[in-house]
Amino acid sequence: MTDTAPRVSRFPVPELADMPDDIRERILAVQEKSGFIPNVFLVLAHRPDEFRAFFAYHDALMDKPGNLTKAEREMIVVATSNLNQCQYCVIAHGAILRIRAKDPLIADQVAVNYRKADITDRQKAMLDFAVKVSQEAYAVGEADLETLKAHGFSEEDAWDIAAISAFFGMSNRLANVTNMRPNDEFYALGRG
Repeated sequence: MTDTAPRVSRFPVPELADMPDDIRERILAVQEKSGFIPNVFLVLAHRPDEFRAFFAYHDALMDKPGNLTKAEREMIVVATSNLNQCQYCVIAHGAILRIRAKDPLIADQVAVNYRKADITDRQKAMLDFAVKVSQEAYAVGEADLETLKAHGFSEEDAWDIAAISAFFGMSNRLANVTNMRPNDEFYALGRG
């Protein structure tokens, strides 16, 4: 019988046993916590130094305390990843957003059209800025920062929003080039 499951990536995916110890340990910890191994870990393990750098920056942006909630950070990822047509990130981070926001509808609303989503005006301003950074960062100016400030965001918050948008722009492009497939488990997470 042949395996007809779609490939996780168009590039080689190393076996868990062949990965460097630190990477294998991180992946096993994620598997223990979530019940499965998100494909992004397997795909990026193809290049160990880049895996380490990617997840160090990811963690610095997404796990830090601050004025942005973890759910709002995920909103940025979902909204910008949709515009970058990154199926993996919309599906995976949509699942995380549903869990963090404790809302089974929010990720779909934000992915399709955040301007019509059931989110606050503050969050819409945050996503307007994130989308501008994602799609036309060259046009960001003082007026954009003033708009954020009017919604209670600090300069540091603006940096965080921009950095998350920019980082996931890179991530979206890698996911698209590698043809990274979302795990089936993501589709049902946080839906009820």
